[in-house]
Parts: sequence; structure tokens; C-alpha cells
Amino acid sequence: MYTARANLQPLLIEGPQPGGQLTITTEVENYPGFENGIQGPEMMDVLHRQAARFGTEFLMEEATAADLRRYPFELTAGRHTISAEALIIATGASAKLLGLESEKRLMGFGVSACATCDGFFFKDKEALVVGGGDTAMEEATFLTKFCAKVTIVHRRNELRASKIMQDRARKNPKIAFIWDSVIEEIYGQPDKTGVTGVRLRNVKTGAVTDVRTDAVFMAIGHQPNTALFTGQLEMDDLGYLIVKPGSTYTSVAGVFAAGDVADRVYRQAVTAAGTGCMAAIDAERWLEARHQS
Repeated sequence: MYTARANLQPLLIEGPQPGGQLTITTEVENYPGFENGIQGPEMMDVLHRQAARFGTEFLMEEATAADLRRYPFELTAGRHTISAEALIIATGASAKLLGLESEKRLMGFGVSACATCDGFFFKDKEALVVGGGDTAMEEATFLTKFCAKVTIVHRRNELRASKIMQDRARKNPKIAFIWDSVIEEIYGQPDKTGVTGVRLRNVKTGAVTDVRTDAVFMAIGHQPNTALFTGQLEMDDLGYLIVKPGSTYTSVAGVFAAGDVADRVYRQAVTAAGTGCMAAIDAERWLEARHQS
């Protein structure tokens, strides 16, 4: 919106999930301007149309290569080679998984990282949610709209979620908790039974137990989508892009970062939007200074 209104001729490479994480989010209650909340996909559709109104162009391809050592910068997306005088990276972050072979084998057959996408398929069934943060509480609460019972499995004995999200989950009669435990194996067969249960290990006692469930939803955090820029931009130990304090400038002049790709602390829609505005203004001023020099 900001780059289009500044006549910078922005092209938005939308990637495989246009709209990012909010397209798999249910009720968005804490974004200013939506008094009664709004569904994540609906919100993204509104913002998409708003950006298009000002002249933003869209390319429904995934960026697969980037050369930031030359100028103008060069990006590859599908069969397209794109030249850019300034680049704003807003690739966000992706859900982390446990890394189990059974998790990979049963993904889409009872294992999911998106309650919004798949919760409906488990009506009147039981589900496990793995995690202890706000995402886990939100996923579990959403699943109670469909599931007969939802159990949160957390490797610690206390939650990391905000108090309001904790209270909401604890007060829900359909939600139970299993503490100090991790999933070691997920049972089931793709295309046949789907998920039938899990093997849990108590991290304090070492005790192993089997728990029956129809679904396992992962809500254990996110990984910044920065692999495309490895070796070209400065990153922290988790892979988040490092920006100059108080700005969106990355380690390469003319390249800016906005949203969760550079935010390991807040990771909210409103903070992502705020840094998106900052990145657009930073890019506009950087281009103006370059053209005047």
C-alpha cells in the first residue's frame, strides 16, 4: 500500500501461501479497526484488494533464487527473472514440526499444523495439541468447536502463553493438559486408519505411555523463511534477519526486512504491518537519496 501510493511500482511475489500465517488463523481479535474481530483469510483478502487499489502488481509464484550481490537486485520466481531497485523481504515464518518420521508419514492424515484448515475433519473426535504458547492455546480453543476433547501436551509444567489465552484454555471444559511430556511416536496408517494414538515420554521420570487420539496438531513455534538469503544477509542464531536498530535496513543497502522474518519477539499482525510501513518508507527514502546522488 505504501510503496504503491509512493509510485514506486511495487511487485508483490505472493509465494505458495498468499497472505501468510493469517490465512490459517481463525478469529483475529487484536488488530485495530475490527471491533468484533475478523477471520484471518477475510482480513488478508481485504488487505490484498486495498493494495491492488493503489496499483500494486501481484505475481503468484515462489521466489526460488536471489542475487543481492549485483544491482539492481535479481530474483527468480517460477519462469520469471525480476530486477528490483529496492527489495523488501516479508517472507514471514513457517510452523515448526517435531521431526518424527511418523509425523511426516501421517501429515495430512491426522497430523496437521493448522487447526483452522483441518479442525472440521475431526468433529466429535479427540485431538492433541503440542505446545505451550499462545498459538497452542488458540489452536486448542478453536478445535473445541469441533472436537469432543482436546488435550494440550507440553514439555514443561507451565505455559508460556499470555494470561488471557491461558485462562481461556483452562476454563474450557473440553480442554485437558498433559505436562512434562513429549511425543516420541505417532501411531496410524495413511489412507487407512489415519492417526490412532501417540507414544508419550515424561521428560522428568522417563515413563512412556500410549495415548489414544484421532489427530495431532503441532503448535510449537515458527522458523523464519530466510533460507533464500543465507550467506547474503546477516542473520541471528535462529535465522531471523538482523536489521539496523530503529529501522528495517538489513546488512545490504537497498534491502529491507518487515514482519516476522526479522521479529523473534512480538510476531503479531499489527507489528508486522507497522514494520511493513517502515520498510516502505525506508525504501522510498533510500531510492530518493540514491537518485539524487
